[in-house]
Amino acid sequence: MAYFLGVDAGGTKAEFVLGDETRELGRARMATLKRMKTDAPTAEANLQSGLNALREATGLDPRAVTRTCVGTAGETVPLVTDWLRQAFAQYVGGELLLVGDVEIALDSVFAGGRGVLVLAGTGSNVAGRTAAGDVVRAGGWGPALADQGSGHFLGLEGLRRGFLARDEGRSTQLLDAARKFWHLETLESLVEYANANPAPDYSQLAPGVVALADQGDPVARQVVQQGGRDLAMLAGLVIERMRALEEAEFVIPRVAIAGSILERVAGVREAMTQALEHMYAGIQVLREPADPAAGALWRARKGA
Repeated sequence: MAYFLGVDAGGTKAEFVLGDETRELGRARMATLKRMKTDAPTAEANLQSGLNALREATGLDPRAVTRTCVGTAGETVPLVTDWLRQAFAQYVGGELLLVGDVEIALDSVFAGGRGVLVLAGTGSNVAGRTAAGDVVRAGGWGPALADQGSGHFLGLEGLRRGFLARDEGRSTQLLDAARKFWHLETLESLVEYANANPAPDYSQLAPGVVALADQGDPVARQVVQQGGRDLAMLAGLVIERMRALEEAEFVIPRVAIAGSILERVAGVREAMTQALEHMYAGIQVLREPADPAAGALWRARKGA
């Protein structure tokens, strides 16, 4: 009997799925494995916890695994890939495949077939796969360079637009909400904290921005809607690259979603969908979110 392990290590949580050739045998969710988010001892402890939870749920020793697929953000960054290869070789048997987190999300919906996946959680990324199997991407350059529509974007853009609104004399609760969340007494202390080096985790502010948008704060609503439009723009870039590759055979691809922001924040999801429908008549944006860990298991079964 062959056993396969799929791991979604792309976000602030890591999800493990163990299966045989046809069935899913067990799942476990643990804290992050991302070396860009935490130190090596913590990531290793989280990996051990996830594997131990699978062992308890299934009775299977991870060293009996035939092939593992790990989907992660930063799959081209040596800090990420070197650590993953070393850690999984120590605790898990068999072959290891490392791919992007957006690719395993694509696989969970389209099973190696044609489509577009828009992922927005703490970070964001967009990828599409053509009928010939070519993968094209947009975004995903990290929080300082991209991450449009992500939790990071919502938190940081909420601060930026909050201060701009203050300069313009417009009303918003964004700055007060950020100050209270970080337990800061004054606006000046918020300025100092937000500009610290290293920077704070702006994604922590995203739930507050979303809550204010839902309550009707006009500036917060602009932030949420801008996040959705930015994701649609990236999806449009991917679709046009697919058009160039497929030429006469091109039809508008289906679009799937993944990540905590697109799954849980209706304002971002609806703004993205509306923008895409304006760009491409008849485009289909799937409501059921992708299951990246299941996509990693599918890829582990299939192999390279």
